[in-house]
Amino acid sequence: MNLQPKYYDFILHGTKRIELRLYDEKRQKIQLGDVIEFNKSETEKFKTKVTGLLRYESFEKLFSDFDISILADVSMTKEELLNVLGEFYIEEKQAKFGVLGIRLELI
Repeated sequence: MNLQPKYYDFILHGTKRIELRLYDEKRQKIQLGDVIEFNKSETEKFKTKVTGLLRYESFEKLFSDFDISILADVSMTKEELLNVLGEFYIEEKQAKFGVLGIRLELI
């Protein structure tokens, strides 16, 4: 999976422990124990193990159960992160598919 540099660094440095995605057909195939490789560029990548799958109706509902310190980094607010996610996944798509929080562990 490709990541923007900031979020790539958050996972790599251990602050972001839940990756947030739309629960579309591609993400519905993810299972506990899967290995996901995250890419920042062709040469910068790392692997993680899926340790949990959190299904919600929307990112807003998911955010009510978790602190920003594990969803991104304390340098961001939940509102900022919700705005970024809203640029990628409009509310209609969230309503159609739901969302997924992927708990990760670096390997």
